[in-house]
Amino acid sequence: MNAQVDLKPHERIDDLLTHDLKIIQSDDIFSFSLDAVLLARFCSVPPKGRIVDLCTGNGVIPLLMSTRTKGSIVGVEIQPRVADMASRNVRLNGLDHRIQMVCGDLKQFHLTAGYGSFDLVTVNPPYLPVAAGDRKLNPHVAAARHEVYCTLADVASAASRLVKSGGKVAMVHRPSRLAEIISEFRAVRLEPKRIRFVHPRLDEEANIVLIEAAKDGKPELRTLPPLIVHESDGSYAKELLEVYYGSRQALIDTDRGES
Repeated sequence: MNAQVDLKPHERIDDLLTHDLKIIQSDDIFSFSLDAVLLARFCSVPPKGRIVDLCTGNGVIPLLMSTRTKGSIVGVEIQPRVADMASRNVRLNGLDHRIQMVCGDLKQFHLTAGYGSFDLVTVNPPYLPVAAGDRKLNPHVAAARHEVYCTLADVASAASRLVKSGGKVAMVHRPSRLAEIISEFRAVRLEPKRIRFVHPRLDEEANIVLIEAAKDGKPELRTLPPLIVHESDGSYAKELLEVYYGSRQALIDTDRGES
């Protein structure tokens, strides 16, 4: 059941299109995208245990993961205004007993949360290095798109500190940085285990990559079938529709059923 929460100027409440979830968003702040939805459906969510979502933004990934697990979830967001929105999203959906939002720096979060204290770490980090003109952007948009507060190396290191040995780290990013992602993961004992590329259409190159690693895992990487977003006529593909609207809680893992 949705609870009453106060809205700030320029905020609105949108449907998350699954499990009657709602989400507060604002035109002043970078809204969630398909990338976040796919990560929440791709990652290997434990039925119980502890999960942390880094760079959580307005909390969309913890909200979606709450439909797949009975475990506890923490979201970490460095921007106070955005973290406040995430906390209100938790209250709006009556999930205070399962999800906690923390305003803090992912590079320091292990100091309070503890080393190796999570079964799963998820992260939808900024995709682009900071360039000279990026500071002119809306600061919330800049932080969502560009590595203003953390680099890819910072994200990998933070995830490795927080996840237990044998636990999973799942990330969504751009394929152009895949080699760098794998290098940074391996440098901090995160072994890539599953990769899935997302293509706008069947005949177009991938523009999203989903990757999951295991802490202290043995080298063995599985490349899953591509996920196609649009059919040739422009309509959404069947699998995409099912995960986006919630009739399927996880992207298909062809060897093991649902991931």
